[in-house]
Amino acid sequence: MMKKKLHPVMLAGTGSDVGKSIMAAALCRIFKQDGYTPAPFKAQNMALNSYATPEGLEIGRAQAVQAEAAGVPCHTDMNPVLLKPGSDLTAQVVLNGRPVGNQDASDYFRKEGREELRKEVHAAFDRLAARYNPIVMEGAGSISEINLREMDLVNMPMACHADADVILVADIDRGGVFASVYGSVMLQTPEDRARIKGVIINKFRGDIRLFEPGIEMLENLCGIPVLGVIPYYRDIHIDEEDSVVLDYKRMRAVSDKVNIAVVLLRHLSNFTDFNLLERDERVHLYYTNNIDELKKADIILLPGSKSTLDDLYELRRNGVAQAILHAHKEGATVMGICGGFQLMGLEVHDPQGVEGDIRHLPGLGLLPVITTMQGEKVTRQVSFHFLDHAETCRGYEIHMGETRPVSGASVSPLNKLEDGKEDGCFVSRKCMGSYIHGILDNRAFIDYLLEPYVGKTEHTALDYPTYKEEQYDRLAAHVRSHLNLPLLYQIMSDND
Repeated sequence: MMKKKLHPVMLAGTGSDVGKSIMAAALCRIFKQDGYTPAPFKAQNMALNSYATPEGLEIGRAQAVQAEAAGVPCHTDMNPVLLKPGSDLTAQVVLNGRPVGNQDASDYFRKEGREELRKEVHAAFDRLAARYNPIVMEGAGSISEINLREMDLVNMPMACHADADVILVADIDRGGVFASVYGSVMLQTPEDRARIKGVIINKFRGDIRLFEPGIEMLENLCGIPVLGVIPYYRDIHIDEEDSVVLDYKRMRAVSDKVNIAVVLLRHLSNFTDFNLLERDERVHLYYTNNIDELKKADIILLPGSKSTLDDLYELRRNGVAQAILHAHKEGATVMGICGGFQLMGLEVHDPQGVEGDIRHLPGLGLLPVITTMQGEKVTRQVSFHFLDHAETCRGYEIHMGETRPVSGASVSPLNKLEDGKEDGCFVSRKCMGSYIHGILDNRAFIDYLLEPYVGKTEHTALDYPTYKEEQYDRLAAHVRSHLNLPLLYQIMSDND
């Protein structure tokens, strides 16, 4: 039986990192459980963590996660504009899954050309809304940046185009929740204010009974209902997009597990590559650029980078490059993924200035390859076999640059793709690199990587696909139990 058509709902924020992305994932799973066919949408996303769609196009990782929670394939219509920061002032602009150039902030937010971009995001939403019910929209940052209102593509103007019910999400853990909610509502135009239909208070700690008078105060002040107060959780694991979460993952080596250090690059991207390893009971994974902690690692992983040459320069300057080489000489495994693979080679060239002003630097010299940056970005999902293993593995590529063996070098590829192409470089089981994001989401490859160190632990490996589904269900149950879902359905069904 076909479900009643619901209004789109937008989760807008009082600020950044209040939990909009996670709340959107939760609602996607809840609506799916309740028999609807939801899909996520974020008009414009700024993030270094991206993902390749089945069509080989690029979107923000958060929308890929939300699509997975909704049980639907991810598509560029779910995130038509992706901004990938290259510095504090510039970003690569990805439109409908393809890079269209680099822009600084002043150029991107100018009025000229804004309407063309607005038409693109509106068209993406309209295509999505024709296929799914409901659309779970996500705003960006704070909805009360009144200085950017005219140029805004993603918050209230987008909600207006979609005729969406807006739910304001606030983070009580950071303090000032009354001021942030009230201010966010009152700074809207009367038309936009009328579109805000409820508030969700997120990341609550303590006894909810102590906050009950506060709920009534907020409702009286703002004239809109508080739909729920969602307690803070630590035991549910969903892919995070914002690099702020890395602040909680800077730990130290331990003695009873396989210690895996992810090198903390300045322009680190796609840190979600390591989520499965982080959940594996055999592993203790931590992010660090501390020389002493790198030396204690059994395995050192060099992650993706939005600016390989700049990160390579910094690794040489701060002594981390030397620490990695020393650890490898002492028996540690070193593996690079994407930008990390490029860092491990003999040289990195950027003759066209694709990344910036640095044109050439020597690499770490661990792999007999040379990388040349170029303008064409590779974006695709792949199936592959690593070395001589029979298991079919899956991942995706998102990179600029071509990596080739040096002349005369006898090089073995790490992976053979199902289309016949080769990927990566394999020197030994303790020295290798690959362009494939998600290679560490494959249990067979993780088992291979950990095999030299299995004596340190007797824990068993993780069934990642099943684990992820369990986490989405746990997130949905957590939010469902603290959210006035009947009222939300009523809001999304009203005709007025």
